Amino acid sequence: MISPLLRLMLRRLLLLMGAYVLLRLGFYWANRAAFQEAGTEQVLWAFWHGFRFDISAILLQNVPFLLLSLVPAFGRGWQRFLRGVYLVLNAPALAVNIIDSVYFKFIGRRTSDELFTITGDIERQAGQLVGHYWFLLLPFGALFGLLWYFYPLPTARDAEFYAREPRTIRRFGRVVLEVVLLAAFTVLGIRGGLQLKPLRTGHAFMQTSPPILGHVALNSTFTFQKSFGYEPVERRNYFATPAALQQALAVHKPKPRPGAPRDNVVILLIESFASEYNGIENGGKGYTPFFDSLATQGLLFRDHYANGRRSIESLPAVLAGLPGLMESPFITSNFQTDELHGLGELLGRHGYSTSVFHGAENGTMGFNTFSGIAGMQRYYGLNEYPGGAKSPDYDGHWGIFDEPYLQYFAQQLGQQKEPFLSTVFTLTSHEPFPVPAKYKGKFAPGELPIHASIGYTDFALRQFFKAASKQPWFNRTLFIILADHTSQTLRPEYQNVLGSFKTPLLLYHPGGPLPAADVHRITQQADVTPTVIDYLGIPADKQLLPFGYSVFDSTTTGRAIFLRDNSHFLVHRDFVTELTATNQLRLYPYLTHSMPAEPIRNPDPQKLKQYGDELKACLQLFTNGLLDNSLYRTQ
Repeated sequence: MISPLLRLMLRRLLLLMGAYVLLRLGFYWANRAAFQEAGTEQVLWAFWHGFRFDISAILLQNVPFLLLSLVPAFGRGWQRFLRGVYLVLNAPALAVNIIDSVYFKFIGRRTSDELFTITGDIERQAGQLVGHYWFLLLPFGALFGLLWYFYPLPTARDAEFYAREPRTIRRFGRVVLEVVLLAAFTVLGIRGGLQLKPLRTGHAFMQTSPPILGHVALNSTFTFQKSFGYEPVERRNYFATPAALQQALAVHKPKPRPGAPRDNVVILLIESFASEYNGIENGGKGYTPFFDSLATQGLLFRDHYANGRRSIESLPAVLAGLPGLMESPFITSNFQTDELHGLGELLGRHGYSTSVFHGAENGTMGFNTFSGIAGMQRYYGLNEYPGGAKSPDYDGHWGIFDEPYLQYFAQQLGQQKEPFLSTVFTLTSHEPFPVPAKYKGKFAPGELPIHASIGYTDFALRQFFKAASKQPWFNRTLFIILADHTSQTLRPEYQNVLGSFKTPLLLYHPGGPLPAADVHRITQQADVTPTVIDYLGIPADKQLLPFGYSVFDSTTTGRAIFLRDNSHFLVHRDFVTELTATNQLRLYPYLTHSMPAEPIRNPDPQKLKQYGDELKACLQLFTNGLLDNSLYRTQ
């Protein structure tokens, strides 16, 4: 039998759940124009999915109240005090959700701790704000009154339960059990379940379609709570007007491509597959014989750079054209509810089935979360692999070895409805760089632990293409092979700023030639999305971020941008520009994956200004665009 204390707590929490349903209804109604592309069934699913976020937010918000509620006191004074705590804790939560029903129209996302950054503005404009939005006090007052009126109070029977119950070991054991169960329920509810990673704002976009319904599934209490603990991003104000910013950005958008194919697209994102390890970029001395041979049959871009040094930064760059230009990853930041049009969304609008495969445990690095944000319709992780962590193909560390997982990937592609876009992220060539026992000694050990593992991954790629070549979709598919980042280094020529980002980019189409391209242009991970859009002739001009270029664009020699050691770097074919943390500009001569340690003493002032303005424009758009949710407003 459930005790009166637990029954009361449950009823009080259910009352809050009812209030959050009303808040979600109000938010949806106030912003229904933003969600008009969604059908009734999709909206209802977003509401259902929202209960998970409501439970998490309510429990975290009410931890002090839950602790005080464990006191078995039923006197009128104590119960009034508890009701006061209940109302005081939840009044701000009601307010922030009601405010968001209007504020969402301006920022396009649920609110976060950014409210604290504009406290001064709010204080100065308090009178004006109340004058304009006084009507928000009505739903707040109504909900607050409902919570006060329907707040469950104990009955005389509840008090008698404890008065009659003898103080025995059995009673003590029951109390301990109830406290343990309440603690477990609270922790589990705040985490959002038993999954690997705690519930985050980005999870709202994984189960909703179209992705914008993630804002309906969320509640503002949750997004506000989750926004704390992030490093603040410094606003940039290099350019006073949007026109000046736009001019400096050096935007190059894909032009219409009549008769473009509706081919499948497969992106192979290879863990730690740095240029330093292959032979084709190093005079034949490497550990990737298959990749080297395949590169001769496609377009190998020899001046390609990653946009970050961490795996978690690669997926936003590749699938949305968003480089990693801040210290904290976008995937775990409080900006993940910003407007973002990923490759999955853009191709999905044109009938593509889209998916992401990653053989690691579901939730690793938030890849499943970001896949949903990028509009990818399905995510396949370790949970979906036959046998999961109990499979003999499990490496004991991260997930499934590359060879069996890429075979599984090839099989799954055969079941995808064409045309399809699918991305696979491998993992074996990650520390501790394992090689399956049956292949011990098969691959050249090299001089670094990663070398044999890279040899195994190259072998896995060979087996993948062997299996894929037997599939009917093979000749109708554009394959894009690139790395997430670099790893262990041995060659001195790669031990510099550029070398630490140098990775290969290979485009391969077995069914015919690709459009002409300069393989010595500068490319970056953020070029993948505009390249795919350009190749397929997809009209998406206003939904493409301006950081990357299509590799088929002959009007530019390309660029790459990244952050290292608190400095931002812009790579061009003639110079590398550095913007330091103190806003100093430096210019270095460019050599493939190499640059001197010292900048040019007397740089060309015209080049320094041109490239300096371009770098500053990219950084201002990135930073302020995330802060204001305005990344696409310069289009």
